[in-house]
Amino acid sequence: MTVNTTPISAGRALDALRAGHAAQRAGTLTASWMLHGRPGIGKTEIVSQFARETGSRLCDLRLTTIEPQDLRGLPFYDHDTQRTVWYPPQDLPDDPAVPTILFLDELTAAAPSLQPTVYGLLQERRVGLHVLPANTFIVAAGNSVDDGAIAYEMGTALSDRLIHLSVVAEAGDWITRYAVPHGLHPAVTAFIRTRPDLLDTTEAALQGGRTIACTPRSWARVSAIMGAIKDRSLRDTLIAGTIGDAPAAEFILLERDIAATVQVADMIAARPVDRAALYPANLHGLTALVYALVTLAERNTLPDTIAIMADIRRLATLRDDSFARLPLAELATYGMELLIDRALAQGWQEAFRGSPAYDAYLRDRTT
Repeated sequence: MTVNTTPISAGRALDALRAGHAAQRAGTLTASWMLHGRPGIGKTEIVSQFARETGSRLCDLRLTTIEPQDLRGLPFYDHDTQRTVWYPPQDLPDDPAVPTILFLDELTAAAPSLQPTVYGLLQERRVGLHVLPANTFIVAAGNSVDDGAIAYEMGTALSDRLIHLSVVAEAGDWITRYAVPHGLHPAVTAFIRTRPDLLDTTEAALQGGRTIACTPRSWARVSAIMGAIKDRSLRDTLIAGTIGDAPAAEFILLERDIAATVQVADMIAARPVDRAALYPANLHGLTALVYALVTLAERNTLPDTIAIMADIRRLATLRDDSFARLPLAELATYGMELLIDRALAQGWQEAFRGSPAYDAYLRDRTT
């Protein structure tokens, strides 16, 4: 069955959960939410970030690993009352003083026998006599049968208890909301900006009978490999084993070009008059430089970082006319916006107020 709702990016899905959480706290909407999406799209990361933002305990139930009695609890015979009572499981929220995100992961892969037990959690927010505290926010996630993952069709009785969000990979959103804030390797971020079609190749891999596909999760793993493995030959092998040989070949070529031309530490250490010669001469390198500047920025290096970012606009004048054919103004503006976002998140905004380079950059933009 098709999830017949509007596809949205991971960032917009997070925005939807934020709005739902605010509405639940205000008492205007209490609902259970379902994140649909291919494996590796970032569903678990969305919920983890959401829990961190809201200061909530994350209660993560992997439904493929439990049985109905794990949710219902275990029966115990009370000799005094001559009745069977149920001991609720430890995994379910029970403290009204602790805000909690109840995450029902892999819902569509759970055994059909478990679904009736889940119904009560999603709709009535209870299992047997155990009622979830009012400050519990419920999110489920899962894949579909078309994603090449283990999954069952979602029945109408289950579907009708949820607000459904269909999450898809969107390169611009992933770069801005995930890759840059999480400090992914600049070569990875620059490559996806250049080849957004390779952020998620799951459908093409399934159609072509290939085991390995590119996903947002696998690109994050490539970034980790770049930082952890120094032997280039071995690193290339691991990257191919993470995203597949064809995308890996493209990425490795770009990464080597970037490694040879992007010199952030040297640019920051150089005298301002000597920096122009250190800028990469092609768009791939300049794009990677932007992400490297944002990722590596620190409070003490921010004035120099601002100046280096601002001068991207003027490279045709500072260096030579060959830069005139590149979208320098657009790239500098995009990079400066990312840098400002990082500075605001870290509380470094004063560096911009006192920066002659930033003042000159603003004047250039208005002329």
